[in-house]
Formats: sequence, C-alpha cells, structure tokens
Amino acid sequence: MQNQHSRLPNILIFGNSGSGKSTLAQSMSKSKNLAHLDLDNLAWLPTNPPQRMPLSESEWAITQFTNEQNGWVIEGCYIDLLELVLDDATEIIYLDLPVEQCVENAKQRPWEPHKYPSKQAQDDNLDMLINWIQDYGSRDDVFSKTAHDNFFDHYSGKKTRYTDKQDYCI
Repeated sequence: MQNQHSRLPNILIFGNSGSGKSTLAQSMSKSKNLAHLDLDNLAWLPTNPPQRMPLSESEWAITQFTNEQNGWVIEGCYIDLLELVLDDATEIIYLDLPVEQCVENAKQRPWEPHKYPSKQAQDDNLDMLINWIQDYGSRDDVFSKTAHDNFFDHYSGKKTRYTDKQDYCI
C-alpha cells in the first residue's frame, strides 16, 4: 500500500477543440509519469455519422481507467464525462484560448491515427471541425464555452486557466 504522500496527481484538462488539450496532456503524462486518457476515445460509438456512446458505458470505461492508475491526466471537451471524475481530481486546467488560435491549431494538427484511418480522412473532416470550433461560444451543450466556464468557476480546488497557447506550450 502506498502512502498518501507518494500519490501522483489526477489532472483534468478541458477546453475547445484545437486548444491543445491532447498535446498538453501527453506532455504532462510523460513529465509527471501519469496515465493519459483522451475522452475522444470513449465518448463516441464507431458509427457514421458519429453518435455519443451512452453515458453509462463511458462512465464504466472512465472508472476502469481511474481505478487502475496511480495518477492520471484526463482530457477532453466533455463536461458530462469530466464531472464523473471531478471528485477524484487534484487539479483542473482550462485551455480557454481565443477561437482563432484553436482554428489555427486545428489546421496544423498532425494525423491522429486513433481517431482517423488516414491523414486524408482527417483532412476531409477539417471544415466540419473548424465550424465546430467557431461555434464554441454560441453552443449551449456540454462542449460549450458556457459549460467550460461554469465547470471551472465552480471547482474549488487547484485550478489554472490559460488564455494563450504561449503560456503552457512545452
């Protein structure tokens, strides 16, 4: 049994698509020896058009992940999923970048083979992704700026909000 002082942090990273969540999470995972979970991998059913996985199934997968780890970083834009592990988080990080920076990041995104079968398939989806990013401030769903702001504002533990990519680029 590990003593409480050797427990690694549990970090939640959230923000708009293209804000750098995956990049920051991967970097923190390596530098802090944390397990990394990208919520995109368990939020969606493998259907076309995409459909959300039932919340209970996503919750089961998240619980399996967190129970097997001594320290983790979980990232995504899904407030409904992040809320499931909020009580276990030791820190939250909100990447609250201007939409223009998120769009530029999306245009420069390397191929994500865990999400797309080819770079071409990813590029074919770019216009839809840019529209999604640009709608961030006007949506009223669990992916919206409003939902992210509320999640951040109501968390009473250690929290950081970055409004410029330069502030957290590693």
